Amino acid sequence: MASEHLPLVPLGDEPGDGATQHTPWRKLRGLSRVAEIAERFLANSGFDRGPWMAVVLAAGIAAWFVLGTPAAWIIAMATGLLVALGAVAAWKGREDRTHLVGALVACGLLLAFGTGLAWARSELVGAQPFERPVYDSFRGRVLERIEQPAQERVRLVLATRHPENAEPVKIRVNVPLAADRPELDEGAVIEAQARLMPPASPMLPGGYDFARTAWFQGLAATGSVQGDIRVLEPAPARGDVIASLQRRLSGHVRSHLDGSAGSIAAAFASGDRGAISEADEDAMRDAGLTHLLSISGLHVSAVIAGTYLLAMSLLALWPWLVLRVRLPVAAAGVAALAGIGYTLLTGAQVPTVRSCIAALLVLGALAIGREPLSLRMVAVAAVAVLLLWPESLVGPSFQMSFAAVIAIVALHNAEPVKRFLAPREESRAAWLGRRTLMLLVTSLVIEIALMPIVLFHFHRAGVYGALANVIAIPLVTFISMPLIALALALDIVGAGAPVWWLVGQSLDLLLGIAHFTSSQPGAVKRIPQVSGLAFALFIGGGLWLALWKGRARLWGFAPAAVATTMVAATPIPDLLISNDGRHVGITGEEDRLLVLRDTRSDYTRDNLMELAGVEAEPMPLNQWPGAQCSADFCVVTLQRGGRDWSVLMSRSRNVVSERALAAACERADIVVSDRWLPRSCTPRWLKADGRMLSQTGGLAIVLDDEPAVRSVAEAQGRHGWWRGREDD
Repeated sequence: MASEHLPLVPLGDEPGDGATQHTPWRKLRGLSRVAEIAERFLANSGFDRGPWMAVVLAAGIAAWFVLGTPAAWIIAMATGLLVALGAVAAWKGREDRTHLVGALVACGLLLAFGTGLAWARSELVGAQPFERPVYDSFRGRVLERIEQPAQERVRLVLATRHPENAEPVKIRVNVPLAADRPELDEGAVIEAQARLMPPASPMLPGGYDFARTAWFQGLAATGSVQGDIRVLEPAPARGDVIASLQRRLSGHVRSHLDGSAGSIAAAFASGDRGAISEADEDAMRDAGLTHLLSISGLHVSAVIAGTYLLAMSLLALWPWLVLRVRLPVAAAGVAALAGIGYTLLTGAQVPTVRSCIAALLVLGALAIGREPLSLRMVAVAAVAVLLLWPESLVGPSFQMSFAAVIAIVALHNAEPVKRFLAPREESRAAWLGRRTLMLLVTSLVIEIALMPIVLFHFHRAGVYGALANVIAIPLVTFISMPLIALALALDIVGAGAPVWWLVGQSLDLLLGIAHFTSSQPGAVKRIPQVSGLAFALFIGGGLWLALWKGRARLWGFAPAAVATTMVAATPIPDLLISNDGRHVGITGEEDRLLVLRDTRSDYTRDNLMELAGVEAEPMPLNQWPGAQCSADFCVVTLQRGGRDWSVLMSRSRNVVSERALAAACERADIVVSDRWLPRSCTPRWLKADGRMLSQTGGLAIVLDDEPAVRSVAEAQGRHGWWRGREDD
């Protein structure tokens, strides 16, 4: 029969449908469904695309820092370009895919551009560091003078030549205050003996990467001057006018106001934080008030807003001008000049530049009658900063500055907040109460937004910052800074002394709030390890919450919740080994950190304590009853993960019999040494000697059921600032 030759078709399916069941057709049909869902989502969400373009540009820059090799950077750029081209090729002319095509093209191109931008910036400004420490005589021209009286030193940035190959390099040297002279100013040519070191890579995984910072600053080495400094050519009469004015203004403020209050007043007036003591810096940090010391949005906004209001009031008294010029435009121009001048005077750091750009956009919006407070304004400022300094993206200053501003704008643009702050008939007390409550909520939102950033970079954060900021922000904005401006104006006629006294009282109150808040039990939260993935999830979730609209924004809580779980589940390392092998920290014993060597270096001690998550002062291992120490070695047994771990650590450079060393290594699970141990030293699990650490950098080791080792090198890749850690 003819039916015997018909193809077998499953019941309920048409023959034509069977052809589409093959794998390629199923994939295409699935892709089409995904594209349709994405198009519908983008069309109905009603979000502002401008801020997301800035986010994608930042993602491209971040990709260059995260990816480790030139091949990976090329692949990232090629992927972005292929996504853009693929979207155009697949849906060109499709009116039902306009939102999706636009998003994919913009995202692909910006991702590729961001990666290439960071790569180009690195190649243009990066300076190859010295190969090794150098002690030599250097002759160079002073490019920058940085006064730091609180540290009893002055820092000079010099243009000089490499002592070995005579190539032009830029170095930074510390000069003790006792050796400082007025002649050591920008433009002077000097000669001095100096001990220079290559910029230091992170001591431990998660530590501060000064080598990366120095790379983008063009510094090939840093160190200290030894002995006298000879001035070969004095500074020109007209050197760096702005830097000179900044130092003169700082000195003028401190001459009228002594102590800590004078140091903070100088920081507000000129951006010079060099005179602020370490104790005050720590108190402000632990109280969540450090942002007040860094000239950023609060200060620039206060200067521009005050100038704008003052200009409006004074210009309104000139009838001829009122009849011919719109006062908001004229006042905005005066305020813009004041903001630009203040930005230049205070050093034009990234937060200040960002704040100045954003404030200028606000002034422009006010002048033309547009809404001044928008996320698009923040995005324009972010793009401007990233185009000039793409490396600022990975620094805490940029991240904290923009996170705080985004949180403020997103909060105040939310409909419930707008309704809460809407004008209504009420008493003055009720109006003030609502504003005070809103200030508290805003401070709390800012603290939540900044917490992941602070913990990722500094491994500690103030818990009571929101409460402290409720008093500190109005105090600085409406009392301290206006009084400083008034005092400086009255100093022109010599009548500023009474106002300086008021300034001192207000800043003493600020410091009192900081020290009181930071000294409270539980005021500081330490989180020693926040992985890069968890940090990225926090940032992604926060941006989704801030930039999206409607119910879709609630999806931002999902990555934040996952990141919180990851941080809570991250164990504290049991062993911390410095990049030179000289310093070892052991956690989990008696709630304090055990250290192989007692050190007077604050940098070493702070790194070990922060990444171990402890508050108490470290205890030298030779004073701990559980350790067996000689002049050359220490042996300790740690009970972790249901077993005993024997750790052997060297303490001296003395010559040790190779046979005895080999026997000791065989009995140890882990051996740590700052020297290159012979191959006969074979511990049961890990040999972290000078040879290995020269390739891996510092180590963080977790000893549990599945022991794990994190190294500094894992986060460095083939970037230029990672010195000499060649692949095996």
